Amino acid sequence: LPADRLNSSELDSNVEVVIAPPACYLASLSSQLAQKENVNVSAENVHQAAKGAFTGEISCSMALDCGAKYAILGHSERRHVFGETNKQIGEKTKATLAAGLIVIACIGEKGEDRKSGNTMVVCVEQLTAFKDNVDDWSKVVIAYEPVWAIGTGEVATPEIAQETHLNIRSWLSENVSPE
Repeated sequence: LPADRLNSSELDSNVEVVIAPPACYLASLSSQLAQKENVNVSAENVHQAAKGAFTGEISCSMALDCGAKYAILGHSERRHVFGETNKQIGEKTKATLAAGLIVIACIGEKGEDRKSGNTMVVCVEQLTAFKDNVDDWSKVVIAYEPVWAIGTGEVATPEIAQETHLNIRSWLSENVSPE
């Protein structure tokens, strides 16, 4: 089992591993990894409402009850398959942080955005939805996901990723904090 391998592995103490299984496996995986200090689980998604009739959704408190420490928000599939808007992702961000989960904030552009030179236009729109709902950035991890490279055969080279990371860091320095 992967949990057994992680539990028996010697990880660098400066590295944290986060695994995001489907919601039905959160509690099981979390309990299997409980002895490993720097390995945590993340919900793949959470709903912004604390309670209510939201069939099939998982609330922040449910994710916490299952042992999650993180929640992935803004993933490209949630944006492009399920139609989640930046406004919804912002609402989820606020609720997730208020509940005590750490946000893994996914941002990234589609192929047509990349080809038209709008990578940072898209990323800034997405980052702004997070920024407007975050008070403590120590509780946020930004994950750049070049959507155009997922399953297309196109490759996001290290140079492409590093250029975008540099632009993201620059934007964060100017709009969030120079630190």
